[in-house]
Amino acid sequence: MKILMLNYEYPPLGGGAAPVTKFLAEELVRQGHSIDVITMSYRGLPKEEIVNGVRIYRVPSLRNKIEMCTFHEMLTYCISAVFFLSTVLKKNNYDINHTHFIIPTGIVSGLFYKQVPYIITTHGSDVPGYNPDRFNFLHKLIKPFSTIVLNRASCITSPSGHLKGQILKNFGNQKIAIVPYGISADTYHSGKKENKILTASRLFERKGMQYVIEAMTGIEGFEYIICGEGPYRPQLEKQIEQLNLGNKVKLRGHLNPDQLKKEYESAAIFVLPSTSENFPVVLMEAMAAGCAVITSVTTGCAEVVGDTALLVQPEDTKGIQKALLTLMQDQDLRMELGTRARVRVEREFTWKRVAEKYVNLYQGALNKR
Repeated sequence: MKILMLNYEYPPLGGGAAPVTKFLAEELVRQGHSIDVITMSYRGLPKEEIVNGVRIYRVPSLRNKIEMCTFHEMLTYCISAVFFLSTVLKKNNYDINHTHFIIPTGIVSGLFYKQVPYIITTHGSDVPGYNPDRFNFLHKLIKPFSTIVLNRASCITSPSGHLKGQILKNFGNQKIAIVPYGISADTYHSGKKENKILTASRLFERKGMQYVIEAMTGIEGFEYIICGEGPYRPQLEKQIEQLNLGNKVKLRGHLNPDQLKKEYESAAIFVLPSTSENFPVVLMEAMAAGCAVITSVTTGCAEVVGDTALLVQPEDTKGIQKALLTLMQDQDLRMELGTRARVRVEREFTWKRVAEKYVNLYQGALNKR
């Protein structure tokens, strides 16, 4: 198949959905398909290049930060992508358009649905109510457009049942296929584990790192490392200072993939106690690196880890502290959970398996058309 793929973020830009798009595109190439990606431009990145068999087009856009993007910056991508697609579709006969995010990217695909059918993969922040930190008013404003985008799509996919429920709550009776994210587990190794607790995430209030920091007041012998950037960083810095935890809680900022991989491989424990999550890639990365995981019981996180982690209630400092102490004091349990987690990602979340599911959905969309 000749597949068009749209995502306003594609590595090195963006968070979890960007590498998901990249690894899926590259796996589809390995399976014999042709992939063109249209994404945002960013300082110094080529306007067009081929990386691991994937042709990447970067259209003119305004973007100030590599790790995150505002809505008005997304709109500049949409405007450029519409003009660019008007030309590209005259030259290329794509079989299917795989669009990531209802908003903003789906708006572009919705305008061209008669020329090329599209499927939509939702990732979280494009669904109303998923992210309490961002876009609440905006979602209310643009809901009519989101509804049109979903109605014109040949298929809708969600990585988790948790997010599927959010979509149904907001948009009514939609046919939604659940297709999880994948991971290349063989690129991660369980190295020599240090007395280190790790969180890797964009820094939003809903991620729950503030409760882990508070829990660290009763913990000795382990340090807590937070990797990532985001608007909640000033509050975390202030909390660390007020609790006098600068000696055992460190904010490392945005790391490149190799640096972050080393953090995973050396961390004994990974913790992500979010109040709202879809299907976090960071959890799969931690599992592939053999970390013992602590995460939320009420979100899509539980669907990722299955029975290979300790589950806690979000915003429960005492519960988080109890889980941390349990793992810190029991090395055998840490090793057992880490081993089971690695087996789970190798069995359930290979990119080969994920890509085959998408190819079946592509074919179904073409048959229906």
